Amino acid sequence: MKGKVRESLPNMTFKVLLENGVYVLAYLSGKLRMRNIRVYPGDDVVIELTSYDLSKARIVYRER
Repeated sequence: MKGKVRESLPNMTFKVLLENGVYVLAYLSGKLRMRNIRVYPGDDVVIELTSYDLSKARIVYRER
C-alpha cells in the first residue's frame, strides 16, 4: 500500500497518509534502518499494514 509521510515523530516513527485518506502510525523496517535510508516528510513510501491493528504499519520502501 502506498502513502505519503506527513510528519516525523520520535524513535523513527512517522505519521503517514494513505492513498485512501487514512492516517496510520508507521515505523521503519529493519533493513531500512540497517542501510541508513532516511525518510523525510513529503516522501512517498510503500508500507505494510498489520492484520491485528490497522492503525499501525511498517515502512518497507521509500520511492525516489
